[in-house]
Amino acid sequence: MSHSKSLFFLGFLAVTPLAGCAGGKSAERGEGAPGARDAARTQAEPIQPERSGDERVQEQDVNGDGKPDVWTYTVKDPGTGDSAGGDRKVRQELDLNWDGRVDLTRYFDANGEQTRETLDLDYDGKVDATYFFEKGVNTRRERDINGDGRADSFTFYEGGTLVRKERDTNADGKVDYWEYWEGGQVDRIGEDLDGDGTVDKWTRNPNNAASE
Repeated sequence: MSHSKSLFFLGFLAVTPLAGCAGGKSAERGEGAPGARDAARTQAEPIQPERSGDERVQEQDVNGDGKPDVWTYTVKDPGTGDSAGGDRKVRQELDLNWDGRVDLTRYFDANGEQTRETLDLDYDGKVDATYFFEKGVNTRRERDINGDGRADSFTFYEGGTLVRKERDTNADGKVDYWEYWEGGQVDRIGEDLDGDGTVDKWTRNPNNAASE
């Protein structure tokens, strides 16, 4: 699928209610800088997690080829007090290039808000990138660039604005490179040269320094 078609597909899903085409059927398919280190994975997460016993799935054929390309998983919400329960969405899987396999998975909390989104960028069935959300806003992105199964690139946002990037450049599971952003450009760069987890060298953007 072309990039433009993928964007169209995502846009369609964002504005179109998902009508269940096969409810109940199983899908038939194969802040501190060091804080990001805790998210590193020793084994790549599967893009399609195991389905729990209480989950039900609704399938949708978006492109009209007769095969499902969106799977929405729900569980029964018992409700609280006098409020009646119902179906609560917990996960949604998407086949973006229409090859019958999941490429993107969205996760939702008890309030129906998206908390996480995982992407399989090289179509190997494993997660390569993860986006984290708070109240619908993307706050952090992680990516496994070298393909060793754990995140080595971390990007942080505040109010939708890029504020920091971190990298594990030598694949030892520890961040050793930091970029701090201000006003839409890099303000300063920190590097850990001896592997002790602290910055040994700072490089400041001369353009930002000159404007102060």
